[in-house]
Amino acid sequence: MEFTPERTVADCVTENIKASHVFKKYGIDFCCGGGISIQKACEKGGVDYSLLAEDLKNVGVPTENEMDFSKLPLDDLIDHIVSKHHTYVEANIPLLLQYSQKVARVHGGNNPELIKVEQLFQRVAGELAGHLKKEEMILFPFIKKMVQAEKDGTELNVPHFNTVENPIKMMEDEHEFAGDTFKEIARITDNYTPPAHACNTYRALFDKLAEFEEDLHQHIHLENNILHPGALKLEKKLR
Repeated sequence: MEFTPERTVADCVTENIKASHVFKKYGIDFCCGGGISIQKACEKGGVDYSLLAEDLKNVGVPTENEMDFSKLPLDDLIDHIVSKHHTYVEANIPLLLQYSQKVARVHGGNNPELIKVEQLFQRVAGELAGHLKKEEMILFPFIKKMVQAEKDGTELNVPHFNTVENPIKMMEDEHEFAGDTFKEIARITDNYTPPAHACNTYRALFDKLAEFEEDLHQHIHLENNILHPGALKLEKKLR
């Protein structure tokens, strides 16, 4: 893919979702922290720019299954986020709560970091549950109203939160909290690496946490880097 050092990390991933795998390889945040240039991201993370650039050059073209979400209408993008990512979060939180509690109880004495993992996940799970409700009840319906107003050529009523900037700012702050929490979980688990003595549930917990974080990154990327900028642009156009 084509890029320059000044191009933002988020823009690269928006153009080609395969770029996310390169940034993940080098430990560069492409969702919450994706608004900085590739060069600055490398400097911040102590990454050799030339190595990352070579990997980005070799990124393949997205397959048919790797949709270009930047070209989706905002209402269709919302439907995708809810059906894929919100459904995933809601389905997997109970399982991860169960695993983290069991593993902390059984192995926490010898591996005290597991108690911290349980505490961190419990907190972020509660935050995410409320977060999804706010999106589905407040932000997403308003964005869909804007899309419909543009289609119909009708006037958009000012919402109780005045401008879409306000709920977007709140959602992105909550995204940052969730992202930072998982960074800490990844750090204290050595990037989800179970010790040799780990039982099957212990291993399943780490595997599922890694999967959850991967889904969260994709989820936040779609909202922070595609949906939210699109909503802000549309609101400005309608007003």
